[in-house]
Amino acid sequence: MFLSSIQRGDTRIVTVNAERIDAAVAIQFKEDMRTETASAPDRVILDLSAVKFIDSSGLGAIVAAMKQLGDERRLDLAGLTPLVDKVLRLTRMDTVFTLFPSIDEAMVGLEG
Repeated sequence: MFLSSIQRGDTRIVTVNAERIDAAVAIQFKEDMRTETASAPDRVILDLSAVKFIDSSGLGAIVAAMKQLGDERRLDLAGLTPLVDKVLRLTRMDTVFTLFPSIDEAMVGLEG
């Protein structure tokens, strides 16, 4: 799993640089997210624009990453490709996470 992150204001943006989040990479994803968000501010946006496939293990890993942040920090999802968006909505994860079409819209959504 290849994650990278940048800080924009009081928001950490973590980008997934892989096409899949599935059982094969779920454990590594959780570990990498822990590393990338250990010193993150209150807002974290997960950029999923490169992800074309996600399975239940991947969903579980994203939920685990949210729980690692604790109650005082927030994880939003941005840049969902059509299939990933569909999976998140079918599994009702859109009631758990705030979804944004892009990083720019997520930043506006967080600021406004």
